[in-house]
Amino acid sequence: MSVSLDIRLKRANKVYHEGERLSGVLVISTRDALQHQGVSLSLEGLVNLQLSSKSVGVFEAFYNSVKPIQLVSSNMEVVKPGKVPAGKTEIPFEFPLQAKGSKVLYETYHGVFVNIQYTLRCDMRRPLLAKDLSKSCEFMLHSQSVFQPQKPKLSPSPVEFNITPETLQNVKERTSLPKFLIKGHLDATNCAITRPLTGELVVERSEVAIKSIELQLVRVETCGCAEGYARDATEIQNIQIAEGDVCHGLSIPIYMVFPRLFTCPTLETTNFKVEFEVNIVIVLHDDHLITENFPLKLVRV
Repeated sequence: MSVSLDIRLKRANKVYHEGERLSGVLVISTRDALQHQGVSLSLEGLVNLQLSSKSVGVFEAFYNSVKPIQLVSSNMEVVKPGKVPAGKTEIPFEFPLQAKGSKVLYETYHGVFVNIQYTLRCDMRRPLLAKDLSKSCEFMLHSQSVFQPQKPKLSPSPVEFNITPETLQNVKERTSLPKFLIKGHLDATNCAITRPLTGELVVERSEVAIKSIELQLVRVETCGCAEGYARDATEIQNIQIAEGDVCHGLSIPIYMVFPRLFTCPTLETTNFKVEFEVNIVIVLHDDHLITENFPLKLVRV
């Protein structure tokens, strides 16, 4: 017997906010009439935390004290036990999106050590010997709640930078470095997540030919409990903004879009933090790497 389940949300982009209603239809397609023991829908929002391999063993208490954090959980029976007719059956549903108790619905975020995910799952229980059916669907939650219509104020914070051998940190033999001067600015380090990071960079002089100039977006995830915290930085994306030995004195635009799912508004809670940084990386022809780091604060406006 051919049978399938599908969850179709009303919004094509699957983006919702706290306080709204998650609505759509459940589609059951079957070639023949189908006996079942009931169809249910469950909504769940979870924060999953894990430690990097370098921190395993250091924070054994972490494993015992931090379980997945449940933000929202709701169940409903959509169809009572009975029969579904042959063909396509559409069953409408609606869930309120409200956090449990005093909890907050954080924005959807797919990280390495922190994951914030919202899923809708449909289960159809079948009689003996017939396999139960299930279907899951992830939807996105954005942090601007209908309960908090006031938008956070975003004041631009331009940052000027000059990169020379003297400004570099973690360098043992500064005298062996070639001479260079790279100037520029970022238009803001307080960034709206829906707008690109912009600025410009100028290579004023460099004794060694430049191979490449790159923008590296980094996530800094902190997990832990009272016994200790593990902080790990990992790359989200790397964009090349210049290749080869660029003309000196020429303005090179800095432009980077924040990727959906892999970034979220900067977040700080008791058990975890999600922060972001951008690195300007200049690769010289002798494969020396020059890196300038800028912490970012992301907000949704």
